[in-house]
Amino acid sequence: MQLLAYLIAYPLLWLVSRLPFRILYFISDVVYLLVYHMIGYRRKVVEENLKLVFPKKSKSEINTIQKKFYKHMCDMFLEMVKTMGISEKELHKRFTFTNVEVIHEFEAKNKSMMTFFPHYASWEWTIALDPLIQSKGYAIYQVVGNKYFDKLVRRIREKFGTTLISTRETPKVVRSNRKNNQLSIYGILSDQSPMVMHAKHWTEFMGIKVPVHVGAEVLCKKLNIPAVYLKVEKLKRGYYQGTFIVLAENPNEHNNFEITDAFLRQVEKSIQEAPEYYFWTHKRWKHRNKVPAAHSD
Repeated sequence: MQLLAYLIAYPLLWLVSRLPFRILYFISDVVYLLVYHMIGYRRKVVEENLKLVFPKKSKSEINTIQKKFYKHMCDMFLEMVKTMGISEKELHKRFTFTNVEVIHEFEAKNKSMMTFFPHYASWEWTIALDPLIQSKGYAIYQVVGNKYFDKLVRRIREKFGTTLISTRETPKVVRSNRKNNQLSIYGILSDQSPMVMHAKHWTEFMGIKVPVHVGAEVLCKKLNIPAVYLKVEKLKRGYYQGTFIVLAENPNEHNNFEITDAFLRQVEKSIQEAPEYYFWTHKRWKHRNKVPAAHSD
């Protein structure tokens, strides 16, 4: 069944990836009508999340953010597919960096880096960074259940030099790179909700106490490599801009979880500036009522 699903979907995805952007976004508009108005994909989850983190916003304001989010989500999906057929020149036109010299300065010091990402604006096109730096790029990701689609995702995201590694592979790869003095930059999406039983840190995110992932910070401290946040802004439809913000140049000089909290504060700023670009379909605050007594204050 996995192979059949792949064989049915792949020709359509390939065709879409070759379409001009104006047609791509026309399709995105049609998909939006289906996903939001007809299917209502996770609308209840999105609405509950928005009401939870923006209690002072009116129903009208919540509805406006919700519709803008779904339009952006559909754009993101089509843009991911488009990556299959996009050229390096076109990608660099559509995803630019304001201060890539931050990365170059760490490279000059022979330092590898850990880059923290949230599910905000565009993370798929951050692969535009690879041709601009000397470091070997690694993206830490969750393996897709369908092995054929997993291979496709890897092929798409590795198109310009990034190497995808699963969360399980990460420690081994990181240790090997360190042993071989391989200058590396690791990218990890760090705003997801961990399993409560594995949560080591609870903190407020958008005013609500939740468990948070600390794996990226742990790796930074273990390797003593700089922690960097990539702030992504959507300039207009199909165009994004990334800005690097150093969270900690020497992680071991910071208290435990200080780097993770600094990352979340940056994510909150982005959400407050343009909430429609955060991925509200995730059940990010589902554990808010399970705060252990030790973290309740």
